[in-house]
Amino acid sequence: MAHLPDASRYDRMTYRRCGRSGLKLPAVSLGLWHNFGDDRPYATGRAIVRRAFDLGVTHFDLANNYGPPYGSAEVNFGRVLADDLRHHRDELVISTKAGYDMWPGPYGEWGSRKYLLSSLDQSLSRLGLDYVDIFYSHRFDPDTPLEETVGALVSAVQQGKALYVGISSYSATKTREAAELLRTAGVPLLIHQPSYSMLNRWIEAELLDALDELGVGCIAFSPLAQGMLTDKYLDGVPAGSRATQGKSLSEDLLGEANLAHVRALNEIAASRGQSLAQLALTWVLRDERVTSALIGASSVEQLEANVAALDGPPLTDDELERIDVHAVDSGIDLWAESSNAG
Repeated sequence: MAHLPDASRYDRMTYRRCGRSGLKLPAVSLGLWHNFGDDRPYATGRAIVRRAFDLGVTHFDLANNYGPPYGSAEVNFGRVLADDLRHHRDELVISTKAGYDMWPGPYGEWGSRKYLLSSLDQSLSRLGLDYVDIFYSHRFDPDTPLEETVGALVSAVQQGKALYVGISSYSATKTREAAELLRTAGVPLLIHQPSYSMLNRWIEAELLDALDELGVGCIAFSPLAQGMLTDKYLDGVPAGSRATQGKSLSEDLLGEANLAHVRALNEIAASRGQSLAQLALTWVLRDERVTSALIGASSVEQLEANVAALDGPPLTDDELERIDVHAVDSGIDLWAESSNAG
């Protein structure tokens, strides 16, 4: 039986316009990078997606190689669509990406036309969809002409396989170049997806201003700094945590200097009646140029707690000054190679 969503779901969520487009995104979107592969029970991921929609989360973000194994997150999300949300497709914004390693050989990653369009076809097959709402170039490719990468994004729209296009982890300079190429082709750049958190503030130097000038939306991924901005590591590295499994968070990042800042930020959160994760999301969303914060979730309870960040009070000037003392670079920007290229 298809899922019967909560009738009040749109009253609960805040929606923000994506740049100067006509599209609005929920202030909190759900990413399926972790916890939706075949290493987790399907029922768990299904429950998280259903509850997210009940809370007004309409945007679900994927990539071709999310899993493990590669592709399984798209397959599993496609099952949820078929099982529960098939009657609500037009209420959903579904995105996917291509750019990182996906299949063996020279055509299975980066930014060539062959890879991007082949990957999109594969993603649509796994998802069981005719189109996605947003298709991204997942990273800048320094060895492929930007005209070729952008041309593949244009073709995705012209072929009816994507409604909008985006880029991820591009520098401000390359973002401007991509936006101009897309504008010339009649396909606006809708959105940029950079990593951004209190411990990774690289977009503040140039990128946010560029996006504002271009009228491009911004969806911040890893706003919890791969889990560093949660209560999980306040007392060290617990057994079985992401940091012990080599899953995009190294124990090297959890040294005393970084943890001292994290603990101080936790104290600020507590003084506001928030968890550290909720403060991290409130902080990322303080800037109106950020359209949405992209969160992950390993349980319904974690999802609900993170979405509840939207109920917290705005940050005061005093709180922002206190946060700035401890919102410093932690070395968590694992995607700097892409944004530093060009």
